[in-house]
Amino acid sequence: MAISKNEPAVGGVQSFKLPDVGEGLVEAELLSWYVKPGDEVGVNQMICEIETAKAVVELPSPFAGTVRELLAEEGQTVEVGAVIITVDDGSGGSAPEAAPSADSEEREKPLVGYGEKAASTQRRPRRRPGPSAPVSPPVPRVSEPAPANTPAVRETRAAPAPAPARAPGRPLAKPPVRKLAKDLGVDLASVTPTGDNGVVTREDVRAAVGQAPGGPAAAETVQAAPAAAVDRTARERRVPVKGVRKHTAAAMVGSAFTAPHVTEFLQVDVTRTMKAVARLRERPDFADVRVSPLLLVAKALLMAVRRHPEVNASWDEENQEIVVKDYVNLGIAAATERGLVVPNIKDADAMTLPELAAGLKRLTETARAGKTSPADMSGGTITITNVGVFGVDAGTPILNPGEAAILAFGQIRDMPWVHKGKLKVRKVTTLSLSFDHRLVDGELGSKVLRDIGTALEDPELTALAWG
Repeated sequence: MAISKNEPAVGGVQSFKLPDVGEGLVEAELLSWYVKPGDEVGVNQMICEIETAKAVVELPSPFAGTVRELLAEEGQTVEVGAVIITVDDGSGGSAPEAAPSADSEEREKPLVGYGEKAASTQRRPRRRPGPSAPVSPPVPRVSEPAPANTPAVRETRAAPAPAPARAPGRPLAKPPVRKLAKDLGVDLASVTPTGDNGVVTREDVRAAVGQAPGGPAAAETVQAAPAAAVDRTARERRVPVKGVRKHTAAAMVGSAFTAPHVTEFLQVDVTRTMKAVARLRERPDFADVRVSPLLLVAKALLMAVRRHPEVNASWDEENQEIVVKDYVNLGIAAATERGLVVPNIKDADAMTLPELAAGLKRLTETARAGKTSPADMSGGTITITNVGVFGVDAGTPILNPGEAAILAFGQIRDMPWVHKGKLKVRKVTTLSLSFDHRLVDGELGSKVLRDIGTALEDPELTALAWG
């Protein structure tokens, strides 16, 4: 893995900046540290695990020495180029012990997660009254008396004790805390903050509502908070959109509103495919891989691409050209705990069936373990999504950005089917092919879908006929 240039050693202390481990990524989430201050590390020893917009990656240390400081926390999103760890390589001794000036301290201590920042970019300190300046009492938020039935008045009655003096202005609180206070009818100006730097927390708001249980304040609180004022946040969960999920969301929105999608459907009798899967599982050359219907669907798609290479293409907006690719990097959509990822098997069209099966196994196991590399995520040319594993018959898949087509493979069900002139119960599935109508017209899309269906109806005969 290429490591970005890091800070030169100062007094033997090396600074390691977060590198760009993908294709122009700007940030990553630090999932976990493998080391702590005081640990000894060697060159290329894995020191942490990060999640980029494309994959989870382990970072090796470019230095050997003693870990001095970790400058990013687990769960924090860090910009590429920010210093995340310092290592003392023992080459220069410690820095002189002198009281740093305010300016030098700002330069030497990076803001965690964002690297070094010049003093001019720091927030100006709040003005505080000097020793000789008289301290004026807090300015009330409401200059005129409010009606007796307003929440602000009720809260004032409930908490007659004056709050500690603090600088006038808007109380410090995060948006969810402000919403909670609004729902409960609490005036944040009357709440005593306990958070860092005077920030009002959820617990502070709830404490303001439930002061002095059983006393007069509690009685006033009951009047101030009617039954309809329910803490809705207690029944909601907020999931940060970042990493793989953030990248997928942005990519799907871009694809849906850039490429004109068309989707066609085809029901296929795959009884012979299922029999072929059972026979392949008994062969010695497939003993170490998992043979599934998806393997033969992938092979059918590759045969269709060979017959209709124009479907394996991309749209070059800048040059207004269609780029037809004479290789197939077959993408397989995989659902993981961190969201949907689409790694691809490089040059899948040149593989034998056992090689393709091994590639599918490696790809799916790596994706489920969250260890898909950025290289496996880039360069795809056409994709399969297996919605059948979720018990779904069909869907209208959205194109993977930069590709002309995506095939959805539905669940295989026992259904009544006319076979050789008689009604029988057969194994049936539904195929859905979405394609970019700028590159693939209805005729080409229909031919590709029909060829895939033909290959699955009789996989052995098709393999002999089409190779």
